[in-house]
Amino acid sequence: MVPFDDRDGFIWMDGALRPWREANVHILTHAMHYASAVFEGARCYNGTVFKLSEHSQRLLDSAALLGFPLPWSRDEIDAAVNETVAANGLSNAYVRPIAWRGSEQMGVSAQLTKPHLAVAVWEWGAYFGEEALRKGLRLAIAKWRRPAPYTAPTKAKAAGLYMICTMSKHEAEAAGYNDALMFDWRGQVAEATGANIFFLKDGALHTPTPDCFLDGITRRTVIGLARKRGIEVIERAIWPEELESFEQAFLTGSAAEVTPLAEIGPWRFEVGQAVLGLGKDYSDLVNGRA
Repeated sequence: MVPFDDRDGFIWMDGALRPWREANVHILTHAMHYASAVFEGARCYNGTVFKLSEHSQRLLDSAALLGFPLPWSRDEIDAAVNETVAANGLSNAYVRPIAWRGSEQMGVSAQLTKPHLAVAVWEWGAYFGEEALRKGLRLAIAKWRRPAPYTAPTKAKAAGLYMICTMSKHEAEAAGYNDALMFDWRGQVAEATGANIFFLKDGALHTPTPDCFLDGITRRTVIGLARKRGIEVIERAIWPEELESFEQAFLTGSAAEVTPLAEIGPWRFEVGQAVLGLGKDYSDLVNGRA
């Protein structure tokens, strides 16, 4: 893999495109020390970033939740993303806007820091690999839990909230799994380390209520696609002991798209037509075939 700091191309940063290797920040940037950063993950299909404005608005909302409102409007962020995609000559790409507090002040307080914004794009195929789309993923059970909404800004796509996700994914991969299922602070099923989760039982989809994790843009899209197919979607609290009763399962996310699951810990699932059909519906939609 080519390191991400040693690539050709352009990154949009604070209002202008810069050569990829020159898009840098100072070592004393507040975000590096205190996780004061928010980001987005989107995908570009055939030259169009799927639901770009929703991603840009969520970036703005996340920054506001962390207390550093951004001086760029949603339309300006949309334009920066499109400019970056075009400058890199990509029609199919992963898109990463990120906003952070700068290096004007060091310490827990960040009142004097300035907000910064950058956009990078790169080619990125199936997040879990093409084989996973056919055979399904294997998930371990994470020991870390998603925090309660009164302990962290869980409605923000904030960098600091992903620390336990990285730790959980590393532990799962070390044990031979693809990813990990995370419970929440109550012990209920929450999500994977970077994607929402759905389960199929008796023709209906069940998915955890997003009250302490992100209500993903892809999640909402797939719920709409399922209802268009006439599939009932039930958002509710799901407890681990219920997992043995579900027939199929899958993850959703801008990176993961729609990826089926084959197992979670001791529980097994069929990679069936319901999941594969929704995956095709999603692919058709984002590629302009629907």
